[in-house]
This record gives sequence, C-alpha cells and structure tokens, in this order.
Amino acid sequence: MRCGLLLESAQLQQRAAAEGLERLQAHTRDLDAIVRDEIRRTLIDELKGLSAEVTAAVASLRAARRSLHLRLGVGAVGLGVAAATAPLVLAWWLLPSASQVAALRAERDALRRNIATLSLHGGRIDWRVCGAARRLCVRIAHGSPAFGPHADYRLVVER
Repeated sequence: MRCGLLLESAQLQQRAAAEGLERLQAHTRDLDAIVRDEIRRTLIDELKGLSAEVTAAVASLRAARRSLHLRLGVGAVGLGVAAATAPLVLAWWLLPSASQVAALRAERDALRRNIATLSLHGGRIDWRVCGAARRLCVRIAHGSPAFGPHADYRLVVER
C-alpha cells in the first residue's frame, strides 16, 4: 500500500510538473509574442525616426542641388559674357581706330604715288652697298656715252 501511495503521489507530482511545464511553455509562447511585438514596435518607431531624418537629408540635398545649379548657371553666364567681351575689348585696344586707318590709307596712297614717280624717273636702278666703307653704288651701262661738262655721268642699268 505504501508503494501504491508513493506511486500515486509520484504520478500526481508528475502531472503537476507536466501542467506546470505546459503553463511555463504557454508563458514562454506569450512572452515570445510579447517580446516580438515590443521589438516590432521599437523597430517601427526607430524606422519612423530614421525615415524622418532621411526625408530631411533628401530635402537638404535637393536644396543644395538647386543652389549648385543656380551657381553653375550664373557662373556659366558670367564666363560666357567674359568670353564674348574679351575679344571685343582686345580688338578695341589693339586694332587701329577708323581715323588711324584712314590716315594709314592716305599715307599708303601717297607712298604708291611716290613709288610710281620714282619708277618713271629712274627708281628701278640696280644699286647696292659696296666696299669696306659700305657706300652706295650703282650698276652703269659701260657702252653708254658719257654726259656732263666733265663727262663723268653715265647711264645706269635698270632692273
């Protein structure tokens, strides 16, 4: 009888332990669900905060991009204006004025008239610099007659 009571008592304790184990497993499942829910809520809250920060960063980058586009546009226009005006300024500074061009044309025409006159009056004479003293000399026609009161003039050879 004692053994029977002991066995019965052991079975009761075993059932109680099994029920406790089942309750513990149920609590574990409940705790697991609670922990998962808490983690999920925490993660969602953090992601919402991160989303707000990302949205602010995107807005800041877009503003910076607009500012950069504006600055690049202004710089490109400035560079274009500088590139267009530089040749004009250089031309104004380096090229002669209309009055200077007119004066140079008048001088050129006068020089052409002088060259024509010289060509008619012996301007095509073959002359050179001769000797150690570097004096001016002309080629003469040896077969030509002598002229002048002392016969010291001769005809020169033209080119």
